[in-house]
Amino acid sequence: MKRPKLVGNKAEKLITFIYYRDLQKGIEFYENFLGFPMEIDQGFCKIYRISEAGYVGIVDEKKGMHNWNEIKPVQICLRVPDVQAFYDYCKEAEVDCLSKMFVNNDLKIKAFVFNDPEGYQIEIQESIS
Repeated sequence: MKRPKLVGNKAEKLITFIYYRDLQKGIEFYENFLGFPMEIDQGFCKIYRISEAGYVGIVDEKKGMHNWNEIKPVQICLRVPDVQAFYDYCKEAEVDCLSKMFVNNDLKIKAFVFNDPEGYQIEIQESIS
């Protein structure tokens, strides 16, 4: 059996779905605080574009395919051109569980992490030489 063809051998989009007890908090966070545009409004699911082909979908756990869970095994990682500017923004906003800025020379990144309103970890990183 042969896999169906994909243009450039790539999927058109990647959507990561995360599940919320309080969908409105997710909307406020991804749309207002992080400023990502909502691309698709499915009522109980809001899909935000975070890069050219990368999306995050926040889903009301009462209607989605999965339930909210206290354990959050998913991390949303955003690569940005100026990690310090985002760190300052998050620090001023007093986001939950804000880490110190760190450098990983093996991965060639400068980054920090914090939690979104439902406890999913967000990593914001910048590539370094």
